[in-house]
Amino acid sequence: MRSMLFLPADSEKKIAKGEDTNADGLILDIEDSVALTRKDEARRLARAYLDARPLGSRKKKLLVRINPLDGTMTLDDLAAVVGGAPDYVLLPKYRTREDVVRLDHYLSALEVREGVPRGHIRILVIGTETGQGMLNLAGLTGASPRLAYVSWGEFDLSADVGAETHLLPDGGWDDLFRTARALCLAAAASAGIEPCNTVFTDYKDDAGLEQAALGARRAGFTCMMAIHPNQVDTINRVFSVSEKELDWARRVVEAFESNPDTGVVGLDGIMLDKPHYTQAKRLIARAAAY
Repeated sequence: MRSMLFLPADSEKKIAKGEDTNADGLILDIEDSVALTRKDEARRLARAYLDARPLGSRKKKLLVRINPLDGTMTLDDLAAVVGGAPDYVLLPKYRTREDVVRLDHYLSALEVREGVPRGHIRILVIGTETGQGMLNLAGLTGASPRLAYVSWGEFDLSADVGAETHLLPDGGWDDLFRTARALCLAAAASAGIEPCNTVFTDYKDDAGLEQAALGARRAGFTCMMAIHPNQVDTINRVFSVSEKELDWARRVVEAFESNPDTGVVGLDGIMLDKPHYTQAKRLIARAAAY
């Protein structure tokens, strides 16, 4: 996935806004965007949406953001939606490795009960919404074969540590939040999963969104979440592999595979070594997936 669009799950009208977008994934949100009194309705509508799009018929990946494992609503969320076979469950407010292990166990039991193919539902973790989670990101490595993505977030982290703002006067992130972003990338690399950039909240600022997406891709993120349908096309464009990039990657791979006994090759006057070969193969695989 390049883009994942958040949709509050407590309203059919809100959910429907994602249907006609080019988002690769739709996040049916039962957590922050849904009031406590609307949780049951959100579960019901999320399940109805999933049931109307059974496996094998979906044009988009369908994700459900559940409530955190530190509360009492998680099992209610999972019991309601697992039978609809979401492609991913999004776990917010990660604390420790045990959160992922526990969620894996819940999913395994419910998949058996509901007749969902065992292991179908993957996990996306938002890993930096608390100081505890941020310090325990290394625990993601090997935590579950279901684990596929890790993302980060600054707003809940701000609240957790008591920061007045996550930004410096010049508009850049303060130290803690730059560190959270960097640790998300390192955790993804360690766990062998995809790093997903956080949302850009000003949905009317197209130029700002593009700069945020470009900066995230340069840093190593492979996808990004959206909070508004109008953000999806920009995100898809930024995180897609261009024909020029793909052509270069193919030439790099060809140069190395034509000279298997050398660690360094020259191409267009540039010396390349094995990391360039690894990156080129990764780029080709990503383009094929898109």
